[in-house]
Amino acid sequence: MYFDTRIHDCLAQLPPISLDEMSGIKLMNRTDTKFVTNKEHLASLLALVHGQYYAQQIDSSRVANYLTLYYDTPSHRFYVDHHNGCQPRQKIRVRTYLDSDKTFLEVKTKNNHGRTKKKRITVPSQERADVVAAGGSDFTRGLTGETFDTILPTVQNRFQRITLVNFGKTERLTIDFNVSFHNHETGVDAETGDLVIIELKRDGNVFSPVLRMLRQLRIQPHGFSKYCIGTAMTNANVKTNSFKFKMIDITKLTGHPFRVARECGKLKVEGLNPI
Repeated sequence: MYFDTRIHDCLAQLPPISLDEMSGIKLMNRTDTKFVTNKEHLASLLALVHGQYYAQQIDSSRVANYLTLYYDTPSHRFYVDHHNGCQPRQKIRVRTYLDSDKTFLEVKTKNNHGRTKKKRITVPSQERADVVAAGGSDFTRGLTGETFDTILPTVQNRFQRITLVNFGKTERLTIDFNVSFHNHETGVDAETGDLVIIELKRDGNVFSPVLRMLRQLRIQPHGFSKYCIGTAMTNANVKTNSFKFKMIDITKLTGHPFRVARECGKLKVEGLNPI
């Protein structure tokens, strides 16, 4: 709770930027870099960015709430492609911006050059029937070859997000925390403790003020897929070898026990509680 209070206090000191002003920021040659840290370091980072970054504000809030439902094939095609490091690779998700009650069906594609592109359409809700009625199957078929007859809901996550923009308006920084998962296939839930996921989105390789601050706090680049980590933590039937060392690193950063679902099952037998 102490770090939550510090985070909100530091965030309140940043000048606001509206959603309309944000829409005018076009990152035409965007590169994305992810970092993983904890709430203690996030509070320190928000203090450091003062005087160089805006905080996105919607109505009176600077913390946005998200609900995302991922879809995959029965063989977990999209999860396995990511696990195996395949490129190009894709993900299908339905994301709801809870504060504005807007929902989008999205397809994310990571190409052979490591660039990620996202295409989306508006849908009425996360209900499967609503997504299909809004043309969801035609949309996903054209981009992935899959329709809502061949994919199923897998992992749902909830999280909160802070969005920062540098004064030069050449980059956005999204900061996700309080991430939780529910697996629709297994019924298993998982929490992530003090985990913080930072994603730097900038126009090409332009100078980024925050990179120096991240180095100062020893926050290193660290890949993190909410879908894949959430799946590994909640489904004992998928392979997880590629994510085990990543989850050990995250445990050290956050002090929260990140374990794959198979290991959780073993711990439960031994009398310990899984995540």
